Amino acid sequence: MTTRLPAAVLWDMDGTLVDTEPYWMAAEVELLGSFGRAWTHEQALQLIGSGLWDSAAVLQRAGADLPADEIVTRLTDSVRERINAEGIPWRPGAREFLEGLREASVPTALVTMSIRTLAEDVVRAIPFPAFDVVVAGDEVDEPKPHPEPYLRAADLLGVDIRDCVAIEDSVSGLTSAHASGAAAIGVPNILSLDDVPHTVLWESLAGRTPADLVGVLTMAGERA
Repeated sequence: MTTRLPAAVLWDMDGTLVDTEPYWMAAEVELLGSFGRAWTHEQALQLIGSGLWDSAAVLQRAGADLPADEIVTRLTDSVRERINAEGIPWRPGAREFLEGLREASVPTALVTMSIRTLAEDVVRAIPFPAFDVVVAGDEVDEPKPHPEPYLRAADLLGVDIRDCVAIEDSVSGLTSAHASGAAAIGVPNILSLDDVPHTVLWESLAGRTPADLVGVLTMAGERA
């Protein structure tokens, strides 16, 4: 029976660490509105957790008449402006849980489909050294739901992905984490994760401690 902490904890950012999904949705509405096109909440839900260039292709088909790189830049700039104006909207318990992991000397990585500049904005706003590694969406060949982002994070940390725990809030993100071989924790935010492969679902990160991860690794090992 596993009684050890994970070799590393790999964190999604948008929707898991910080509650920025509404910022992305608003940016999409604003972008398509500039072309006189509507963008519904239901359409926006389909992009949660997706790679930004995949999202740009969807937005192009919906009427955003811009190159993909410019769409990504406009969306990211909009989200960064809101973060700078309103501050970081932390998910319940996320910052405290992250700090507990750092105090327990558990290596951590941020694995996000946002581009590095936005990821670094968030990392700089954390009042302690939060991450050993950042893997951003503009640094991978295959975005989530492909396992590459999580496999890259484990490789950069020099650990076996099967000894890691990943924390995700989206369908594509949890699919990526589970496919990588990590023990995958789903923390639903906007979307249900009941039908997505996972190790365990937690209602919230509030009150969670590093000790809770021992049992998660045990479950993952039993299901392997």
